[in-house]
Amino acid sequence: MPVLWFPGAGLVSDPVGSLSRMSSTDQARDAGRTVAEYWAAAESRDWAAFGALVAEDVVYEAPQSRERVSGREAYIRFNAEGFPGGWHLAVQRIVSQGQTAVSMIEFTEEGTSQTGLCFFDLDGDGRIARITDFWPEPYEPPAGRAHLAGRY
Repeated sequence: MPVLWFPGAGLVSDPVGSLSRMSSTDQARDAGRTVAEYWAAAESRDWAAFGALVAEDVVYEAPQSRERVSGREAYIRFNAEGFPGGWHLAVQRIVSQGQTAVSMIEFTEEGTSQTGLCFFDLDGDGRIARITDFWPEPYEPPAGRAHLAGRY
């Protein structure tokens, strides 16, 4: 059963109440908690805590830029050195089930923001083993659809 995480609410159950049926041990091992801790460590630039959450042989892929980073030390360095500046991120939502999770974050830097979608797979030790990261660019919808949808 999926488990959802929302800022300010923490983990909440899916509509059929799966979280309330989970033991505290199961909840502690849930991928959603690990991903929430991962983003908190990234936001605080706590690279030691960040690194402790990923597997030694973690693989990170960004399909849009076709980048791949393999291994914990390389991935920590990629994040610590590859994103200089005064950026911040805020988790919008995390959905997890078992050893997989997906997150939606808002990344802001110098007055601009971007939405990131990130897919995570955990290993048997509860560490993040695989990350696939998407940063979709916003675009204007085709004019022919204007009457079919509102804008926000």
